[in-house]
Amino acid sequence: MDSIVKGDKVFETELAGKKLIIETGNFAMQASGAVMLTYGDTVLMATAVVSDLTREGMDYFPLMVEFLDKTYAAGKISGSRFIKREGRPSEEAVLTSRLIDRPIRPLFPKGYRNDVQVIVTPLSFDKENDPDFLGIIAASAALSISGAPFEGPIAASRIGIIDGKLALNPTISEMENSTLDLVVAGTKDGIIMVESAAKEIPEDQMVEAMAMALKGMQPAIELQQKMAKELGKKPKEFELFTVSKDAVSAVEKFLHGKLGKDIIHADEIQREGALADLESQVFEDLKDSYEEAEISEAFNKAIDMELRQAIIERGERPDGRKPNEIRKITSQVGLLPRTHGSALFTRGLTQALSICTLAGPGMAQIIDTMFESGEKRFMHHYNFPPYSVGESKPLRGVGRREIGHGNIAERSLEAVLPDQEDFPYTIRVVSEILSSNGSTSMAGTCGTTLALMDAGVPIKSPVAGIAMGLMTKQKDGKIEKYVVLSDIRDVEDFAGDMDFKVTGTESGITGLQMDMKINGVSADILKEALNQAKEGRLFILGKMTEAILKPREEISKYAPRVYTIQIKPEKIKDVIGKGGETINKIIAQTGVEIDIQDTGQINISAVEAEAAKEAIKIIEGIVKEPEIGTVYQGTVKRVEAFGAFVEILPGKEGLVHVSQISPERVEKVSDVLKVGDVIPVKLTEIDHQGRLNLSRKAALKKDEK
Repeated sequence: MDSIVKGDKVFETELAGKKLIIETGNFAMQASGAVMLTYGDTVLMATAVVSDLTREGMDYFPLMVEFLDKTYAAGKISGSRFIKREGRPSEEAVLTSRLIDRPIRPLFPKGYRNDVQVIVTPLSFDKENDPDFLGIIAASAALSISGAPFEGPIAASRIGIIDGKLALNPTISEMENSTLDLVVAGTKDGIIMVESAAKEIPEDQMVEAMAMALKGMQPAIELQQKMAKELGKKPKEFELFTVSKDAVSAVEKFLHGKLGKDIIHADEIQREGALADLESQVFEDLKDSYEEAEISEAFNKAIDMELRQAIIERGERPDGRKPNEIRKITSQVGLLPRTHGSALFTRGLTQALSICTLAGPGMAQIIDTMFESGEKRFMHHYNFPPYSVGESKPLRGVGRREIGHGNIAERSLEAVLPDQEDFPYTIRVVSEILSSNGSTSMAGTCGTTLALMDAGVPIKSPVAGIAMGLMTKQKDGKIEKYVVLSDIRDVEDFAGDMDFKVTGTESGITGLQMDMKINGVSADILKEALNQAKEGRLFILGKMTEAILKPREEISKYAPRVYTIQIKPEKIKDVIGKGGETINKIIAQTGVEIDIQDTGQINISAVEAEAAKEAIKIIEGIVKEPEIGTVYQGTVKRVEAFGAFVEILPGKEGLVHVSQISPERVEKVSDVLKVGDVIPVKLTEIDHQGRLNLSRKAALKKDEK
């Protein structure tokens, strides 16, 4: 389709067999750069605003990236009864914002301190062409014409495996049967960001998929280059935060001969303490000559440079490990007495406590966003309290980082969860990070696997995670020498060029998340990193299974049991009752949780088996059809002059006529029956209006016989 807002300039190309249109002009005129991107019937507007002022005292690049979850784009109104306008971003919108942010951030020059805000607004969503990877292209296009010092352009591709074959940019409906969901962002020269969930994909096939993604995105990169050249936006002037040569020299002089034994030390706590003492000494010695920010930056650069040289030139890591060596690992399960499953996973100074909670299917999370509507039965939540890094600061709400780190473990474990038909539970795992020194998200993944197994969740295979790093030596922008590192710590992450998280089972990869700090890497380096990650993953899995080899045969005695019965769909209304009266009465009477599917499947959750059995008995009574000739034990509900109304099954009453109360003549019904009496009655007839005719006299005769 044509874009909804016509721009002055229109640029088109073909991307995976579909037309990609980028337009600019005639909208968002006061933004530094604004584009409208159309792909199929999905339309995104991306704006970039670049400040002319440098933020003083800022020690990081103040980039803000927002993806706005607009329900109108999908032709929806919020399902909430009380709030119809968009509120805080959905989790899916936060993850999409992060997906766009991660490949953009490293392409600004180090020391850039001007505010940059990128906002991607979906205006039309066709529910076939996913706006997440398209948002990366749109954001890059807006930045490319904003005058910002952005070293792009970049683009992105999605790769799926459908019917056993790799597919470039498949539709959302095609992805429903895919065993791979891979999003790759890159420049014309290399890959800069990877995000993936997979169903035990082998390493070689993953490398092939990444290479296909990089090749497939090139038309979008070339289109942006053409657009930027034709529009010729004047670059904005800016100043980089830099440390004076005098400050660098002064710090290097002070540190000369003092770093060796402190940089390389097997004891992490002792090493961190020694470096902290050294930093304090530097500040004390130079505080009268230079600003604190300069001293801090110069000190960190000196430490990073020493680390790089030690690793690349001498093969020495900060704690003395070899490049492919994993830190000491310990695992424990069943720590907490009343939780349904718990595990403590420790790797070096990184430690995650994961707790699993099981509930009935009715406790599934309801999803109602622009992207989808439905239920979510498995949730992993990740918490990163300040004490985990030895800090004291106020506790706030969960941030983007926590949502992102929780999501990678969640997506990695989804591949091995049992089918809902086999294990009809809602599952929530919370990973509390107790101590952090590198790769807490991967510790959370390992801890989650152990907690699920401890809870008796029959996962298909254990999943482990490992964070890979990269140290490079470059000349003229080309990598001359590099070292791939397994199980990186914080200092190797900060000083290094890559953070590559890999999760999987013995059989293959279930999740990837990679971020680069340089302008992309080749598929060959990523292949080496994946193969080295596999070795580390198998080692970690071996350590994990020392704590628990397979899922427990039984779930915790404190977890609810889920019992399933099937009724005819047309009987659902009888179980629910008018305004929910019947089902609420059952819940109040038995204390169970009841979840009813449209198919007629009823799931009953209860900690006590007797309560579940009682609820099942009541429901079966409600849906059971009365049978002529059957004798029931009924309860008298109403007494009239002409007879009594008796309930023979829940919600089903019939009339015992005065002539059918007793073999002897009954003058007055109330002389024989009263409300609440339980009496035997025989169903003798169901008339053409569905009314039940009962006989106590016939039932008594049968009892006598």
